[in-house]
Amino acid sequence: MDGQTSRKIIDAYHRHNATIYRVCFVYLKNRTDTEDMVQNTFLKLMEHPKDFESEAHEKAWLITVAGNLCKDFFRKASRRDAPIEAAFTLGTEDPPLDETLQAVFSLPTHYRMALYLFYYEGYSTREIAQIMRKKEGTVRSYLHRGRELLKTILGGDCGE
Repeated sequence: MDGQTSRKIIDAYHRHNATIYRVCFVYLKNRTDTEDMVQNTFLKLMEHPKDFESEAHEKAWLITVAGNLCKDFFRKASRRDAPIEAAFTLGTEDPPLDETLQAVFSLPTHYRMALYLFYYEGYSTREIAQIMRKKEGTVRSYLHRGRELLKTILGGDCGE
Protein backbone atom coordinates (compact mmCIF):
# COMPACT_ATOMS: atom_id res chain seq x y z
CA MET A 1 0.00 0.00 0.00
CA ASP A 2 1.46 3.36 -0.99
CA GLY A 3 1.48 6.50 1.14
CA GLN A 4 -1.42 8.13 -0.71
CA THR A 5 -3.64 5.05 -0.23
CA SER A 6 -2.67 4.88 3.45
CA ARG A 7 -3.62 8.54 3.86
CA LYS A 8 -7.02 7.91 2.21
CA ILE A 9 -7.72 5.01 4.59
CA ILE A 10 -6.69 7.05 7.63
CA ASP A 11 -8.81 10.00 6.51
CA ALA A 12 -11.81 7.72 5.91
CA TYR A 13 -11.32 6.19 9.34
CA HIS A 14 -11.37 9.62 11.00
CA ARG A 15 -14.45 10.70 9.00
CA HIS A 16 -16.53 7.57 9.54
CA ASN A 17 -15.23 5.69 12.58
CA ALA A 18 -17.91 7.00 14.96
CA THR A 19 -20.73 6.20 12.54
CA ILE A 20 -19.47 2.69 11.83
CA TYR A 21 -19.03 2.09 15.56
CA ARG A 22 -22.64 3.10 16.21
CA VAL A 23 -23.93 0.94 13.33
CA CYS A 24 -22.06 -2.09 14.63
CA PHE A 25 -23.19 -1.40 18.19
CA VAL A 26 -26.81 -1.33 17.00
CA TYR A 27 -26.32 -4.91 15.78
CA LEU A 28 -24.00 -6.33 18.42
CA LYS A 29 -24.93 -4.42 21.59
CA ASN A 30 -21.52 -4.79 23.22
CA ARG A 31 -18.25 -2.90 22.99
CA THR A 32 -15.81 -5.76 22.42
CA ASP A 33 -17.56 -7.31 19.42
CA THR A 34 -18.38 -3.85 18.07
CA GLU A 35 -14.72 -2.83 18.11
CA ASP A 36 -13.78 -6.03 16.27
CA MET A 37 -16.38 -5.40 13.55
CA VAL A 38 -15.27 -1.78 13.14
CA GLN A 39 -11.71 -3.00 12.57
CA ASN A 40 -12.94 -5.63 10.11
CA THR A 41 -14.95 -2.99 8.24
CA PHE A 42 -11.91 -0.78 7.76
CA LEU A 43 -9.82 -3.81 6.76
CA LYS A 44 -12.38 -4.37 3.99
CA LEU A 45 -11.88 -0.75 2.97
CA MET A 46 -8.15 -1.42 2.70
CA GLU A 47 -8.92 -4.30 0.33
CA HIS A 48 -11.32 -2.18 -1.76
CA PRO A 49 -9.36 -1.19 -4.86
CA LYS A 50 -11.62 1.55 -6.26
CA ASP A 51 -12.11 5.17 -5.28
CA PHE A 52 -15.56 6.33 -4.26
CA GLU A 53 -17.65 8.91 -6.08
CA SER A 54 -18.02 10.99 -2.91
CA GLU A 55 -17.69 10.87 0.87
CA ALA A 56 -21.41 10.04 1.08
CA HIS A 57 -20.88 7.04 -1.23
CA GLU A 58 -17.90 5.95 0.86
CA LYS A 59 -19.97 6.24 4.07
CA ALA A 60 -22.88 4.26 2.61
CA TRP A 61 -20.47 1.55 1.42
CA LEU A 62 -18.89 1.32 4.88
CA ILE A 63 -22.31 1.10 6.57
CA THR A 64 -23.34 -1.68 4.20
CA VAL A 65 -20.10 -3.60 4.79
CA ALA A 66 -20.37 -3.13 8.56
CA GLY A 67 -23.96 -4.42 8.55
CA ASN A 68 -23.02 -7.44 6.47
CA LEU A 69 -20.06 -8.26 8.72
CA CYS A 70 -22.27 -8.03 11.79
CA LYS A 71 -24.88 -10.32 10.22
CA ASP A 72 -22.14 -12.80 9.26
CA PHE A 73 -20.84 -12.67 12.82
CA PHE A 74 -24.15 -14.05 14.09
CA ARG A 75 -24.25 -16.79 11.46
CA LYS A 76 -20.99 -18.41 12.54
CA ALA A 77 -21.46 -21.76 14.21
CA SER A 78 -18.74 -21.10 16.75
CA ARG A 79 -20.76 -18.22 18.11
CA ARG A 80 -23.84 -20.40 18.62
CA ASP A 81 -21.74 -22.97 20.51
CA ALA A 82 -20.57 -20.48 23.14
CA PRO A 83 -21.29 -21.49 26.73
CA ILE A 84 -24.41 -19.93 28.23
CA GLU A 85 -22.32 -18.18 30.88
CA ALA A 86 -20.75 -16.03 28.14
CA ALA A 87 -24.12 -14.43 27.46
CA PHE A 88 -24.18 -12.92 30.94
CA THR A 89 -20.86 -11.14 30.49
CA LEU A 90 -21.61 -9.57 27.11
CA GLY A 91 -22.14 -5.84 27.23
CA THR A 92 -21.32 -5.43 30.91
CA GLU A 93 -18.62 -2.86 30.16
CA ASP A 94 -20.83 -0.66 28.01
CA PRO A 95 -22.25 2.63 29.24
CA PRO A 96 -25.85 2.62 30.42
CA LEU A 97 -28.40 3.47 27.77
CA ASP A 98 -31.34 5.79 28.20
CA GLU A 99 -34.82 4.27 28.13
CA THR A 100 -35.49 5.16 24.48
CA LEU A 101 -32.21 3.72 23.21
CA GLN A 102 -32.76 0.56 25.27
CA ALA A 103 -36.17 0.24 23.64
CA VAL A 104 -34.68 0.70 20.16
CA PHE A 105 -32.04 -1.94 20.92
CA SER A 106 -34.76 -4.36 22.01
CA LEU A 107 -36.38 -4.26 18.56
CA PRO A 108 -35.68 -6.83 15.83
CA THR A 109 -32.59 -5.94 13.79
CA HIS A 110 -34.37 -4.71 10.65
CA TYR A 111 -36.48 -2.21 12.63
CA ARG A 112 -33.50 -1.21 14.76
CA MET A 113 -31.26 -0.51 11.74
CA ALA A 114 -33.92 1.40 9.81
CA LEU A 115 -34.72 3.59 12.82
CA TYR A 116 -31.04 4.18 13.59
CA LEU A 117 -30.11 5.14 10.03
CA PHE A 118 -33.17 7.40 9.71
CA TYR A 119 -33.08 9.21 13.05
CA TYR A 120 -29.44 9.08 14.09
CA GLU A 121 -27.62 9.23 10.74
CA GLY A 122 -30.18 11.28 8.83
CA TYR A 123 -30.54 9.00 5.82
CA SER A 124 -33.65 9.16 3.64
CA THR A 125 -35.80 6.09 3.09
CA ARG A 126 -34.34 5.81 -0.42
CA GLU A 127 -30.78 5.79 0.93
CA ILE A 128 -31.69 3.31 3.68
CA ALA A 129 -33.26 1.04 1.06
CA GLN A 130 -30.00 1.04 -0.88
CA ILE A 131 -27.90 0.39 2.24
CA MET A 132 -30.18 -2.39 3.51
CA ARG A 133 -30.81 -3.72 -0.01
CA LYS A 134 -34.58 -3.50 0.46
CA LYS A 135 -37.38 -1.72 -1.39
CA GLU A 136 -38.27 1.79 -0.24
CA GLY A 137 -41.74 0.62 0.75
CA THR A 138 -40.20 -2.07 2.92
CA VAL A 139 -38.04 0.51 4.68
CA ARG A 140 -41.06 2.75 5.25
CA SER A 141 -42.86 -0.27 6.73
CA TYR A 142 -39.88 -0.99 8.99
CA LEU A 143 -39.92 2.62 10.19
CA HIS A 144 -43.67 2.62 10.76
CA ARG A 145 -43.74 -0.74 12.55
CA GLY A 146 -40.61 0.10 14.53
CA ARG A 147 -42.20 3.34 15.75
CA GLU A 148 -45.39 1.45 16.65
CA LEU A 149 -43.38 -1.08 18.65
CA LEU A 150 -41.54 1.75 20.41
CA LYS A 151 -44.89 3.32 21.33
CA THR A 152 -45.95 0.04 22.90
CA ILE A 153 -42.65 -0.47 24.73
CA LEU A 154 -42.40 3.11 25.99
CA GLY A 155 -46.10 3.55 26.63
CA GLY A 156 -46.36 6.87 24.83
CA ASP A 157 -46.52 8.54 21.49
CA CYS A 158 -42.71 8.72 20.87
CA GLY A 159 -42.94 12.33 19.73
CA GLU A 160 -45.27 11.85 16.80
